[in-house]
Amino acid sequence: MTERIDGGPRSVVVVGAGIVGLSTAWFLQERGIEVTVVDREGVAAGASWGNAGWISPALTIPLNQPSVLRYGLKSLLSPSAPLHIPLRANFGLWRFLTKFALNCRRSRTEHVINANLPLNEEALEAYDVLIDNGVDAPRLDAAITALFENDAQAGELRRELQDMRAAGQHIEVTELSGPQLRERVPLAAASATVGLAVEHQRYVDPGQFVTALGRAVTERGAQIRELRVTDITHYRGQIAVHAFGGEMLVADAVVLATGAWLNDLTHRWLRTDVRAGRGYSFTVPVDRPIPGPIYLPTARVACTPYQDGLRVAGTMEFRGPDDPLDSARVRAVAASAGRMLDGVRWDQMRDVWVGPRPVTADGLPLIGQLDDGVFVAGGHGMWGLAHGPVTGRLLAEQVSTGKQPDALRPFEPYR
Repeated sequence: MTERIDGGPRSVVVVGAGIVGLSTAWFLQERGIEVTVVDREGVAAGASWGNAGWISPALTIPLNQPSVLRYGLKSLLSPSAPLHIPLRANFGLWRFLTKFALNCRRSRTEHVINANLPLNEEALEAYDVLIDNGVDAPRLDAAITALFENDAQAGELRRELQDMRAAGQHIEVTELSGPQLRERVPLAAASATVGLAVEHQRYVDPGQFVTALGRAVTERGAQIRELRVTDITHYRGQIAVHAFGGEMLVADAVVLATGAWLNDLTHRWLRTDVRAGRGYSFTVPVDRPIPGPIYLPTARVACTPYQDGLRVAGTMEFRGPDDPLDSARVRAVAASAGRMLDGVRWDQMRDVWVGPRPVTADGLPLIGQLDDGVFVAGGHGMWGLAHGPVTGRLLAEQVSTGKQPDALRPFEPYR
């Protein structure tokens, strides 16, 4: 562990024990800073546990695109659509969705792609640093293969990937059809005639990885405590973290990394709204081995090899982060994926899960300083797992030195 930067904080409380919060804690420890992590439900309790587990820089395609807006308007009338917006949404949600819609334009898409590029360039390396230094969880290299019914459907992903390439993102794609497609994706149904294999990506078991990261952080001297934080205040030259029941933790700085619950603790500083774009997942047994992840863009579904079966993750449901699981959404994901996959035993699903992905209206996370000693890291949308470790490394640099890394400028909270 390196020495603490002179003049920087000696102690930090990180609020949030998901991939972003724990990565920040780990990299703060690298800089000699004493860390305490608190979370309302413990390690990997939010969006970190049940997602698809992809570390896929080439597929960090912005959510705020004109095509998504068109798709969202159509989905309002379909309860089974992968993108679900309840018609009885409250005023706050409709205000957020209006801002989101205004950001669904090509110039904004290009801005998000360019902002994410430095994170994409360091995403895999940041994982390597964690795994090579004590985070005991496997990472698997594999292509992620997208399936389509026809060439016209594949055209949209080709265009999106070309936009990424134009910004400087390295992307290697193999076009697949016929026997070559069946060899790469043994579960492809007869309806799948075109495949785009995005090479040189990775995936992990997200729950296993985040749990191992939490274990590594505690082995390096941190405490991880289960507390429900209610407020953040200045206290005698330090920062006070107030918890339900009256307990108070005091440190030189605090990092707020609470995902879809970010608004609860940042409202005194920020008007920026973070909403829960809830994703569902479940695991099903399969009849044939799966060599790598499968992407079903038209259904907005991601499938990953998981515990001798297939983890199927999908939908974007704008509801409260603590709302109960909606079994109709699970059935919708299974039905949409079932049209493209064969040899999946859908009637034996297990580990049904819903998790709230934190989504911002402009498509960019909030990473940086809110006030003296108060920092934020959240709003990564669907790419929290891919960008969590690199976010933690860059924010730890800013917290310890007081200097904002150039890569974080687009994510300035007060933008």
